Parts: sequence; C-alpha cells; structure tokens
Amino acid sequence: MPNRYAFLGPEGTFTEAALRDLRPEAPDDARIACEGIPSVFDAVRSGAVDAGVVPLENSVEGGVTATIAELINGEPLVITGETAVPVEFTLFTKDGTALEDVKRVATHPHALAQCRGWLAQNLPDADTHAVSSTAAAARSLSEPGSPYDAAICASIAGERYGLRSLATGIGDHSDAATRFIYLSRPGTLAEPTGSDLTSLVAFINTDHPGALVELLNQFAVRGVNLTRLESRPTGDKLGSYCFCIDAEGHVAEARVGEALMGIRRVCRDVRFLGSYPRNDQALEADPPLRPRTATDADFAEAEQWLARIRAGYVD
Repeated sequence: MPNRYAFLGPEGTFTEAALRDLRPEAPDDARIACEGIPSVFDAVRSGAVDAGVVPLENSVEGGVTATIAELINGEPLVITGETAVPVEFTLFTKDGTALEDVKRVATHPHALAQCRGWLAQNLPDADTHAVSSTAAAARSLSEPGSPYDAAICASIAGERYGLRSLATGIGDHSDAATRFIYLSRPGTLAEPTGSDLTSLVAFINTDHPGALVELLNQFAVRGVNLTRLESRPTGDKLGSYCFCIDAEGHVAEARVGEALMGIRRVCRDVRFLGSYPRNDQALEADPPLRPRTATDADFAEAEQWLARIRAGYVD
C-alpha cells in the first residue's frame, strides 16, 4: 500500500507546502488534509497514515500551542524531520470587490497577528475573524453566501479557490518563516548525519530554587548547544510546568546521550521526541559566535585520560 501523509488542511495551507518540500515524490492522492492539528496526530497514531506534518513554531508568533500540547500529552510520536517555509501573506477577494468594500476579513490568528500593522493602516474599520487555517479562510470566502469579504492566506490557497489577489506582501515582517515537523510512530532511529537536532520534553521533579539550572547544566557541562527552550503548563495544576527543548546533536552521540541520562536523573519524567536531520533553512545566515561544541572524540579522549589517571599514570 502506498504511503499516505496527513497535513493540517484544507488544501492550500502553508503546511501542505511544507509536506511537498519534505515529500516531493508523494502524489496528490497520498496527501490527506485534516481539519485541525489534533486530527493530524490522531491519523498518525491510529495508523491511518504513515506520517504527518504540522507547524511547530513561527519566527514572529512563537510556538504553536496545539502542536506542543499534542507532543506533551497523548500517545507519543517522534519527530523524524523538519523544514522551514517562508511566510508571505496576500489579501484575496472575489472578483469585483475593491479594497474599500472589504468590511470582514477571515484568517488564522497567527496570520492576523503578523498582518496587524498593514490592516490598521489599510483597513482600519474592517472586522477580523479567526478560522482554523489561512486556507480555510480562502475556502470559506469562495463559498456561496460567504460572510467574509476577504481572506488573508498564502498565494497557493487563493489561487486554488479561484480568488483574486488584492494586495501582496502584507505581512509586517518580510522575513517571517514557520518551522514544520514531520511526525511518525516510534521506531528505529535514523543514523546521525552530523547535522541533527534532538527534541524532548522535561518534567521537573519538584518546584525548587535552581531546578531549571540543574536541567540546563546537563547540556552545558557536555558542550551541547540548545536551539529552543520553551516552558509549557503540564495541565496537572496551576503553576506546574514542563520544558520543551531542542538540542544540537543526535541521541546516538555520546555527549547528547549523556546529557539525556543526566536529565533523566534530575527530572520526574522525560519524553523523548526524536533525533532527526536539521533543516539548514532554519539556520541563521551568520550564526553568532559561541563556545566550541564538544565532540564524541573529546569525550573519548577524556575517558582515556581518566583511565590513565586511575591506573596511576600522570600526564
């Protein structure tokens, strides 16, 4: 049976563009649009599809709450890939609608936040309405009797639903991008590539002074760089938090594996979310200077040095 892939739908979302980037060989009938992020997770967990793609974070708005909540709770899935998609928004209308006719605009909340400046300047009196995705806004606008006059979405969505572009590049941040993750059911991990990320969720044991420092030290003393650290409520009670972490490296590498063991020792629980190839599009063009990252060779040499010390030799 051919592979099937779920994505946050409907057709024309930025998530579909991400899936096309991650699986360009997939035919149209292998891409399954789902209504809502939880539905993508459910499809992967149940085996209805082989993998799924969902947004994880936006360079302007930060983490996508629904995705993070599913990663933290429910039956575990693993991240096996990622990609970053540039986000450019366009205002679409039906034929015959002028800018001054636009009174009701539909879009996703993240898109609305990223176009707020343009809307304030060009459509100050228009009402905005949140829907499940930017493509859903375009689809709704295209339907007969739609309550909306315009939709903010990607060009692919507006064109797919037969709408007319009224204004392009309306986002307040021209270099905005969204990071998407490729989800699979747990299985054999891919081999390290030399440019990987490891993702996990750490639940601290008790709320006490220095709890976060204890957690971060497990990475720092081993020379493992973190690319993302985000606190999220566990849902257990008010004031109970866990930490979502992305670290450079692969769990098969000694330094990363040792860091994860250290975290396991100091935390109540740790959910491993996968080690996977890092997408170079997510890297900065000129990354900031930082301390040299330790390698497995460094750890092996240090281990040999300690063995010589224990055997009575002094270097």
